[in-house]
Amino acid sequence: MPEIRNLTLNFGPQHPAAHGVLRLVLEMDGETIQKADPHIGLLHRGTEKLAESKPFNQSIGYMDRLDYVSMMCNEHAYVTAIERLLGITPPPRAQYIRVMFDEITRILNHLMWLGAHGLDIGAMTVFLFCFREREDLMDCYEAVSGTRMHATYYRPGGVYRDLPAAMPRNQPSRWRSQKELDRLNAQRTGSLLDFIQAFTDKFPGRVDEYETLLTDNRIWKQRTVNIGVVSPERALQLGFSGPMLRGSGVEWDLRRKRPYEVYSALEFDIPVGVNGDCYDRYLVRVAEMRQSNRIIRQCVDWLRANAGPVMVDDRKVRAPSREHMKSDMESLIHHFKFMTEGYCVPEGETYAAVEAPKGEFGIFLISDGANKPYRIKCRAPGFVHLASLGEMVRGHMLADVVAVIGTQDIVFGEVDR
Repeated sequence: MPEIRNLTLNFGPQHPAAHGVLRLVLEMDGETIQKADPHIGLLHRGTEKLAESKPFNQSIGYMDRLDYVSMMCNEHAYVTAIERLLGITPPPRAQYIRVMFDEITRILNHLMWLGAHGLDIGAMTVFLFCFREREDLMDCYEAVSGTRMHATYYRPGGVYRDLPAAMPRNQPSRWRSQKELDRLNAQRTGSLLDFIQAFTDKFPGRVDEYETLLTDNRIWKQRTVNIGVVSPERALQLGFSGPMLRGSGVEWDLRRKRPYEVYSALEFDIPVGVNGDCYDRYLVRVAEMRQSNRIIRQCVDWLRANAGPVMVDDRKVRAPSREHMKSDMESLIHHFKFMTEGYCVPEGETYAAVEAPKGEFGIFLISDGANKPYRIKCRAPGFVHLASLGEMVRGHMLADVVAVIGTQDIVFGEVDR
């Protein structure tokens, strides 16, 4: 028998299962991994330094581009940090809108994760199913902000505007039959809240479809059960958060333990795993989608019954309306100064964290009293989880690296920053 030599294998950064620009240097003993060394920085954007060079209100859009699958949750942490230094609280309606879109974002993230994770391991159909539901939620993003991904919808003091009374409709096209057009527009005859309510009605059945394909599928279980096991004690030591921590059996969720906005007034459960393997983390995320659906439905019911402002009535942190800007000279000057110079934030420092879909996303913000941050530091959950990759894959086979990368649900915008 020829002697088996140890190999050094380069995984990524072009490999689709690397979920971005991860370069992984693997030391292999045959097909068994002895060591995995993640190399990051290939997507480095200098987000934190860029944010320090611009007024506070001009950096909200940078937050969307950190974890570009969890856009509004990133904005939420940033605007909350500014609000704490300014000493302002958004109106209740704005808080419910934020919570509703946080949970829409959580479902968007988990659908992307489930489709990509399934595709990595070899399940093609679930990928197509997940993107079917993502399209509806992307339309909700577009309805409130005008864009499908990088919304820049949250503002210090509230949100950009109230929910639209009419849902945008698909237009006739030479590539689409009238029957197909009527089907697409069937649920777009009312307001955005009507559209979201219709989504919450049908979504549990769609999650059942995903679970029918995967949960008891013996191939799926062979690829995920007892793969990448992390004990509860080790998960805490490694700094895990979100589904990675809850999958190991630790019931920690900022929405319950450190409630923000109106989460304390809502009913939902915290799914927790048992074994800490890839399969448990899959079950936790699927259960989270069901709980997010519950929260969205409660927000829809509250927003239907309660009108009100969606922005604080403080002219220091709120731009004048376009109607006033086009008819009043002082408002025009105010708008120009607000958009170019922003506002000064009182001196101080704060840390604001939200339960983002991937875990605890936090913003540490220092102000020296100027109109720009003195220092911004992002606490990205994916960075912490990626640090454990070498430990999680050690002793597994090469094919299991793909399963572990998928279960970590990493996005390199926030890892590299």
